[in-house]
Order: sequence, then structure tokens, then C-alpha cells
Amino acid sequence: MILSDREIATALERGQVRITPSPGDLSADAWSSTALDLRLDARLQVWRPPGPTAPRLVVDPCDVDFSATELASSHAAEEDCTDGFEVEPGMFLLGWTVEKLQLPHAARIAARVEGKSSLARIGLGVHVTAPTIHAGFGFRPEDPDFVGNPIQLEIWNAGPLTVRLVRGLRICQVIFEEVSGVPSRGYQGVFSIQGPDVPPPDSR
Repeated sequence: MILSDREIATALERGQVRITPSPGDLSADAWSSTALDLRLDARLQVWRPPGPTAPRLVVDPCDVDFSATELASSHAAEEDCTDGFEVEPGMFLLGWTVEKLQLPHAARIAARVEGKSSLARIGLGVHVTAPTIHAGFGFRPEDPDFVGNPIQLEIWNAGPLTVRLVRGLRICQVIFEEVSGVPSRGYQGVFSIQGPDVPPPDSR
């Protein structure tokens, strides 16, 4: 079941969902009937194709040492969109939301991140087949002061036009869903604790 704006607000009040900084009350611009807008943070990682003289690079996701985070660290250029960054057609990059999200698994709430129609209609996507945010995301039961994780965005320009990204752009929306039953454990995947300053995980 998808939560309405009123149910999301109630979940925030009860601590079942935590968003930092706060999205404000229901009259704020971030709210829609069943979602909340999230903003783009400044740091970007822009994937660059190998040069014509570079050795051929083949990525094997089945390799025990495969790490998407480490690949991005070594093959993507760091950029900052505080003053704007232009995304050319065909370009692929990673970004982060300003907002940090926490979903305690006992609250029985999961979420998914989706694009904005206004951006999708000019060809800008914000995820590549991976919108799911599991129950337990960004939750550290041993650390009550931990406010959660930003969401990493897989941004790509499928349109014919150059798109300028600026920090603070409302780039995506998060939709919350009720989980039927309490999970036996919270999300413990490789990206359960993530952020632009979190070191790459040792394994999947």
C-alpha cells in the first residue's frame, strides 16, 4: 500500500520515517499527494569512457572482487554542481540527495525513488532499474543519533538536449509503501550505510 501525504507526515511524527533536513509541513512545496520531492546535492561522479589508447576494460559483476563503488572511485571524475554542471546527451553520472533517509525496519515501511515528470520529458533519468529502498535503510539501532543516508542517484541523459544540473534542484521523488509484516532483520546489503564520504565496502 502506498502511503498518502497525511500518512507520510504521521510516520515522520512517530519516527517511523526520518528525513533530514525536514521536508516541512504539508503546505511545503516538497509534498505531493503520495510522494516527497528530494533535492540534488553538489557532489557528482561522472563516468568517463576510456580514451582511444586506453586498454579495454571489461567489468565482471560475478567476480568476487567486483565493487561498483570502487569502480566509480577509479573511473569516474569528481564534479561539483554548486554553480551548475552540464549533462550532455548520453552522459551517465552518480549523484546524491541533499536529504538523508532512515527507515527503521520495525516500522514496516519501505520506499522507492522515482524521477520527476518534468525532467523525464526532456530525457533525464535518476535511476537505472534500481529504485528500491528497503526497510531498514539508513538505520543503526546502536546509534540513536545517526540520521540516515542520502540516496545515491544514477543520473543519465537519454534526450537530445544538454541539461544543466544545479545543487538544490528537485530532481526526484520518494514514495513510501507499507510492508506486510515486520522483516526478520533490516536491510543489510552493501549499500545499507552509504554516502559520498563513506569508504567503499569490502565485499558485496
